[in-house]
Order: sequence, then structure tokens, then C-alpha cells
Amino acid sequence: MELKLNQASKRFQFEWIFRNISLHIPAFSHWAITGSNGSGKSTLLKCLSGINPLTQGSISYFSEGKEINGNDIFKSLVISAPYMELPEEFTLLELLQFHFKFKSPAENINLDAMMDIMYLKAHENKPISQFSSGMKQRLKLGLCFFSESKLVFLDEPTSNLDKQGVDWYLQLVKQFSKNKTLFVCSNDPKEYGFCPNEIKIEDFKHKQKL
Repeated sequence: MELKLNQASKRFQFEWIFRNISLHIPAFSHWAITGSNGSGKSTLLKCLSGINPLTQGSISYFSEGKEINGNDIFKSLVISAPYMELPEEFTLLELLQFHFKFKSPAENINLDAMMDIMYLKAHENKPISQFSSGMKQRLKLGLCFFSESKLVFLDEPTSNLDKQGVDWYLQLVKQFSKNKTLFVCSNDPKEYGFCPNEIKIEDFKHKQKL
């Protein structure tokens, strides 16, 4: 998936969160969105994923050179973020079955293999409401990487993960992100160290004159 940002800007009431971002995002490239807490990283990610509209400017999406209507982009993306809730009344197996009614699974991986990779096979019949925060985070990340989606958005991907979980996340990225355009929204280098490209949100703030 290829993206083109043209003067992309977002404002809440009288405050500009970011202004005039013009970037070309090549297909299969990996990007970190960085900045201090409250700087607007998640807001930019929400705009890129179509959750929030821009105030000014535009974002265009292309697949194999053909432009995709912005209203249809949700079909091509997955997202893991603290503000995205899991349906907790489902068991793990029910949730996977439900999710993959709408998304195609990655090549050569079935539900059993997914649960094994997430270290959740023993919990396949347990309701999500009984999962620990770390188990839920592994599930969110697994749903992203095991889906045949061209565009992946990760916001604070290692929240609620211990060191072993962080290592697992990095291995997941290495194994399943080669053919995806990926964004990692974070201020923690261990989450995005593999990204060769960076969008520093503070570079696109409206500078007030003294």
C-alpha cells in the first residue's frame, strides 16, 4: 500500500495538532510516528487510518498503482491500539472465527497455528473478559499480523507486555511484516527500532511567534 499526504493538517477547536504534512509513503515501507506524550501521535495515526477526518489537506491511498477510495480503505488495513476494544463476551476461538469472516488470514497459517504463536492455545475456550492485559495485547497484535492486510497501524504495541513479550512482538514483526506498509506510533525506541523512516510530530506543529 502506498500513501501520499498533501498538506495534511488536523485541528481540535483552536489548536493545530499538526499542520502541512506532505509525504510520500512507498509501499512496504515501515514508519515510526514519534513525539512526546500528548503531542498528537495517535491523532495522526487515526487520520492515516481513516478513523478521524483531516481538517485540511488530503491523504491518498494506492495499491499496485491504482488509487483506492478513502471510504474503502478500511478493507485494506488493520490496527492495534489501546483505544481499540476487543469483544470480551467471545471466547478466543469465537473471536478468531469472527475476525476472519471479514479478513483473509495470512498465507499458510490456520487458527491453531495462530493460537500457538500467540501462546494462547490453552485458552481457546476462555472468554476474552478473563484474559490478562498482556494476553489481550498479544491477541490484538496477532489479529493484525495474521490478517492479509496491506496496511498495518500499531499504537503503543508493547503496552502491557513484559520483556519476553517485547521480544515476541519484534519476532512477529520480522516474520509477518515484509509485504506490508507499517506505522508504529510510539515514543519508545524498542517498539520502532526496525523502522528506517520517522515522522516526528513536533516538526509539524504550528510555531507560535514570540
